[in-house]
Amino acid sequence: MSNLEKLLEGVEVEWKMLGEIGTFYGGLTGKNKSDFSDGNAKFITYMNVFTNMAVNVDINTLVRIGKNESQNKVEYGDVLFTGSSETPNECGMSSVMTTKTEEIFYLNSFCFGFRLTDKTLFSPDFLKFLFRDEKIRKQISKTASGVTRFNVSKARFSKITIPIPPLEIQNEIVRILDKFSTLTAELQAELQARKSQYEYYRNELLDYPMEESDQPSLRSSRSATSIKESDNPMQPQSAQNPPADNSVLPPRGKVEWKTLGELGELIRGNGLQKKDFTESGIGCIHYGQIYTYYGTYTYKTKTFVTEELAEKLQKVDQGDVVITNTSENIEDVGKAVAYLGKEQIVTGGHATIFKPSNKIIGKYLVYLTQTETFAFQKRKLAKGTKVIDVSASDMSKIIIPIPPLSEQARIVSILDKFDTLTNSITDGLPKEIALRQKQYEYYRDMLLTFNRKA
Repeated sequence: MSNLEKLLEGVEVEWKMLGEIGTFYGGLTGKNKSDFSDGNAKFITYMNVFTNMAVNVDINTLVRIGKNESQNKVEYGDVLFTGSSETPNECGMSSVMTTKTEEIFYLNSFCFGFRLTDKTLFSPDFLKFLFRDEKIRKQISKTASGVTRFNVSKARFSKITIPIPPLEIQNEIVRILDKFSTLTAELQAELQARKSQYEYYRNELLDYPMEESDQPSLRSSRSATSIKESDNPMQPQSAQNPPADNSVLPPRGKVEWKTLGELGELIRGNGLQKKDFTESGIGCIHYGQIYTYYGTYTYKTKTFVTEELAEKLQKVDQGDVVITNTSENIEDVGKAVAYLGKEQIVTGGHATIFKPSNKIIGKYLVYLTQTETFAFQKRKLAKGTKVIDVSASDMSKIIIPIPPLSEQARIVSILDKFDTLTNSITDGLPKEIALRQKQYEYYRDMLLTFNRKA
């Protein structure tokens, strides 16, 4: 028998309704912007509760209100809940005030608090895990009612039952679950550090300086890009917090500067709506999937269309790059994915297919589209306000550095390793984080399963 099983062996606890062991209080109402500056107390908002759900209230993120109120002060050990949301499952999300402080805190409207009558019943740190337990969450979501927006009924909420294990068991459960939480946080921090490192190497490897002899002819023949010497993104960039090992960064060699139109054929897609997707058939890449689903490259598609529709759509072959032309924001325009699968697939409108010549590797171009060099130029070419578009013909004017193919392959090889580490859900840190999260949830729900006293 494991230590975890021994911890809960034969443990029977009393279950009580929330209304039997505490009281509810509402948040403040009638506040305006002037109440949130230069005050002498802090204000816990809906988003503070929602984004820190089931963890400690982050008191460092709170804003101040203008004056002390006579009621609704949040105390150590209080559980704070969101009162409404767009889905029943998001109603009653919780944070717990686990910080002991002399500061005064108030709760916003759209939230409500729960305060124990006997605060010795629970460790506040135990409560932050308890209200994320699947069984408790199901009870909470059942109290919500509504159509387009759901609200929690406090009368029904007060009938939610929770277990009251001995404090020594609560503290041991907290110790175990805190270890899982710490490990996940450390992995998240590691992922962020690796992403910064990835961005550094990507920028350094792809940020070739433009030679003075190249600039006049390039600017005169490609004036549509409107690159000014004072804000030229192709000048070397200084990296913040560069990694100690710069061995992957080679001495700079002279490169050619070419437009995309000189390096391959750009074909604008046509048709293809989400309603056209089928369970099987010919693989297709919808433009929206490029900035919501795909990474740098893919060997297979998420969706399919019928053979009849595929005949009418533009074809994507192995090694081609599919680039978004349209989005509601400029950041998503120009995002790209290299298709490396053997079977021919299709794409639709709002996407451009780049069919590379023998001078450029498709994945090299995809990595370039993630740099400021590329972003600077696409911003100059973008048209529209609510919907932003960069046409295939305009995209063909974007200038990029072209080192020898051997150097392109070397750069791709280096960046692929970082891309896998930081983005892969099958091999990288995201996979490890997902596994640890599942492990944490499994042990949390197991440790919070108590037999009821007869």
